[in-house]
Amino acid sequence: MKLGDICLFYHSNCKLPGIAGLATIVKEGYVDFTAFDKEHPYYDPKSLESSPKWYMVDVEFTRKLNRFISLKELQKHKTEQLKYMPLLNRGRLSVQPVDKESFDFIMDLEKLPVEP
Repeated sequence: MKLGDICLFYHSNCKLPGIAGLATIVKEGYVDFTAFDKEHPYYDPKSLESSPKWYMVDVEFTRKLNRFISLKELQKHKTEQLKYMPLLNRGRLSVQPVDKESFDFIMDLEKLPVEP
């Protein structure tokens, strides 16, 4: 992710996962120092300062979507408009690329009424 990139803000660890908003990258990837802190919940003894396993970026809130777009709704478009979206094929990744066509389609979904 590069400075200024727009990203989808996705709720994943909840009863109803989905896209809630947009954020902007305000600081490019750097070593996740929390992995070295034994008192931190994200401490990883296998991540060494000389060879870190974890990186993070800083994001800034851009805007809330006009409506929440659930994972179930996104999955309805898995075979066509969103067939290249990693979220629908490898959902365990916390950071994933989104191609322009998928992003534009999601922005169009935002304008439609909530699907039943």
